[in-house]
Amino acid sequence: MRTMERRVAAAAGLLSLALGATTALAAAPVKTESGLVSGVVADGVQSWKGIPFAAPPTADLRWRAPRAAAAWTGVKEAKAYANDCMQLPFPSDAAPLGTPPAEDCLYLNVWAPEKPAAPKLPVMVWIHGGGFVNGGSSPAVYDGSQFARRGIVFVSFNYRLGRFGFFAHPGLTKESPDAPLGNYGYLDQIAALSWVQKNIAAFGGDPKNVTLFGESAGGGSVNTLMVSPLAKGLFQKAICESGGGRANGPLAAPVLKAAEATGVAFAKLVGVEGDDAAALAALRKLPAADVVRNMNMMSMGQQRDSYSGPMVDGKIVPEPVEDAFRAGRQARIPYMIGANNREFGFFAPPPAAVDGMLARFGADKDKVLAAYDPSGTGDKGDVGVGLSSDGAMVEPARMLARLTAQAGQPTWAYRFSYVASSLRAATKGALHATEIPFVFATVRAKYEAATTAEDEALAAQANAYWAAFAKNGDPNAEGLPKWPAFTAAGDVVMDLGVGGAKAGPDPWKTRLDFVERAAQAPPQPRP
Repeated sequence: MRTMERRVAAAAGLLSLALGATTALAAAPVKTESGLVSGVVADGVQSWKGIPFAAPPTADLRWRAPRAAAAWTGVKEAKAYANDCMQLPFPSDAAPLGTPPAEDCLYLNVWAPEKPAAPKLPVMVWIHGGGFVNGGSSPAVYDGSQFARRGIVFVSFNYRLGRFGFFAHPGLTKESPDAPLGNYGYLDQIAALSWVQKNIAAFGGDPKNVTLFGESAGGGSVNTLMVSPLAKGLFQKAICESGGGRANGPLAAPVLKAAEATGVAFAKLVGVEGDDAAALAALRKLPAADVVRNMNMMSMGQQRDSYSGPMVDGKIVPEPVEDAFRAGRQARIPYMIGANNREFGFFAPPPAAVDGMLARFGADKDKVLAAYDPSGTGDKGDVGVGLSSDGAMVEPARMLARLTAQAGQPTWAYRFSYVASSLRAATKGALHATEIPFVFATVRAKYEAATTAEDEALAAQANAYWAAFAKNGDPNAEGLPKWPAFTAAGDVVMDLGVGGAKAGPDPWKTRLDFVERAAQAPPQPRP
């Protein structure tokens, strides 16, 4: 407990650093459909934290669609983050939680300018990442103050994770055969967006000008909600940061029936047999820690037999994202997408694993090796980092950008390559999630005293691009380097790297073409 308390205190201190040391003042109460909420004002920004957008998904509401939050009388204080969703945090998380996790977690947060320049401001809604098993809205790097200072009403929220958020079981199907099943975390995301539609005008936001954006699992969620019929009309623009997208890639989702079998396997692990009402009641009575079963980002691969993750359920998620985008069934809205240039550079895979990756390319494997090691260093570990990063994130981002551009959607593609000044000597490229404090302009919350003027300059550019896109459906704005719209023929990406933003033809086209062909090839039979 003391370790968690120290972690919470450290996160609170970082948040204060990000916002400045100004004493917060009480904000005037705002009326939501459930009741009045009071927030705080500091440094020209109003904020409200810990607003319930749904009922606690506990007890009999575990593994059900989110229900409406109960109304309250009087004024509810919304001055501190509520609990993030139940999980096992892990020490190396790029965005450590600022609150203890709990099953009662369906809360959101709002930031807005203290003195709005217009009666209806653009809205940005953030979906956090964490592999669908970790993360929350409380990390200091997710503070929405800088977006508010740019004239945006900013919203972040929690959604159920792990087996609380993504769980199928034949008993659940029997209980509610006509209900949306399995992807309860996605239903939470949709409930939060529905809350925005009903309530954000009271905070000064325009419900008809909502930009949905997220990173990693959050970026994948953005793509999924673009194809979900249940999310239709809830947002008007979308940004996907490192969200994957290949139907047959490493992030591919199982169908509901396969996820049900995984749910049965989990039930057996905790001593629950059968698929009747008694079995469901026993599963719903399990202590939250027994549902987590020590699973997090670092250990989830070891629990793949008892945890399915998100699934293609037929109602919430009718089909894989790639299939929907290829058929033109995605939301036809302005779209920004990209990935980092060294997503999985945390460690290099062993040479034997890299040889396995190269074998996928058949007769082209020597050409692929040359494309990933143009200087001929012979560093297979570095080649493996590039192949895994491109296969999971970089090439799928290009694929989706091409599909939306072909569909006539205004599309912008980026590659994030900036490494914080203090890490550059020992880090070759931008690792997964490292763009976030730059997009949010919270680099001081992340790097503290090691933050440099160069870091802050790149953060100002990134934050301004994202804010301009939210306002106008186009990231270009006065004072920023020109960002051309993406076309498959032009293949132009904006590189956000050392020296600032620079647009140009994708220098990785050759290597990504190899990855694309391998991804589209039919699976090879095992020897």
